[in-house]
Amino acid sequence: MTTTPASSDPTMEAIGQAVVEGRAGDILSARHKLLNLWSELGVTGDPLHRCSLAHYLADLYEDPAQALAWDIRALDAADAVTEQRVQEHHASLHIAGFYPSLHLNLADNYRRLGSFNAATEHINAAKEHAPNLPQDAYGASLRTALDEVAEAISQRDTAKRPSAPGPTT
Repeated sequence: MTTTPASSDPTMEAIGQAVVEGRAGDILSARHKLLNLWSELGVTGDPLHRCSLAHYLADLYEDPAQALAWDIRALDAADAVTEQRVQEHHASLHIAGFYPSLHLNLADNYRRLGSFNAATEHINAAKEHAPNLPQDAYGASLRTALDEVAEAISQRDTAKRPSAPGPTT
């Protein structure tokens, strides 16, 4: 999240700190912190926390099968998040805006695993939700990634995209 939340949320702050740590290169520590948070939340914890955590944790795995497991958890949790809960976290957010990225990540993982039919289903879902993306740099980067993944699916390419988030090999 790049904007100030509506109210203090220690769990979201801890998730954000781990994300920053992972993006700075300390993948193992960030992963460890997020896994510990996941254990504290449990499968019935706040769906916004579970969605955010799983979405970011997936990016910390090079293996597309491991990333896929977390991306599925993120999508499942998003389906349980209410618009009210998202607005409580930050007034500028809408749950509909989460879905393009969630489906994009699933499409990319399925593609990397060679499951092109599943990848196609999720890239199509991501495109259906793309109008919910903001008209800013973040939205533009996701639209570009949607095009990249769609092209890779059509080419039956299983290589990791250079622009994909996560650890580098």
